[in-house]
Amino acid sequence: MKKMIIAVLMIAVFCVLTLPAQDASARAGVMLSHYATRNFITGAIPQADLNAIVQAAVRAPSASNRQPWFFTVVQNFELAKKIVPQTVEGNALIIISAENAATREIIDCALATQNIYLAAQALGYGSRIYTGPIENLNRTLKTELGLPASRNAVALVRIGRIEGNVDAASAASPRKAAAETVTYK
Repeated sequence: MKKMIIAVLMIAVFCVLTLPAQDASARAGVMLSHYATRNFITGAIPQADLNAIVQAAVRAPSASNRQPWFFTVVQNFELAKKIVPQTVEGNALIIISAENAATREIIDCALATQNIYLAAQALGYGSRIYTGPIENLNRTLKTELGLPASRNAVALVRIGRIEGNVDAASAASPRKAAAETVTYK
């Protein structure tokens, strides 16, 4: 499942990166300068910003417009720490889940996950996608999160404040060059 989510995210980024150079920077903005935040600082996220991020999620594309996703926004600090122990005060976790999560639903949820991740960064917050805690979340925390038995979490995005002097160039993990991963026929 992790590999599938990563593959969908890579396809979306590839689509933007293959735009003509003069159009890519104008159209892509945060997509070309994003990075997965590791160092969050304390501070609450205003409800209006969380609402805007969730609106970006519900507008993600999905196969046959089925929109199979559900979003659970966790703002309770103690509950968030049970899911992602590195959570700091004020972080929000958005859990993306689906009924009967098969391949199509997982791909659709991955697209919504990316929208959350990028919308948070477009609003000036740090964001990081997690799939590691999902198995434990589905096994032990569904009731506490209010997830029905028929619904499973697929991914989650941690959102929070970051220091103002952090940027994609200094904080991002190294990326492979397109020449290493792209074949044109």
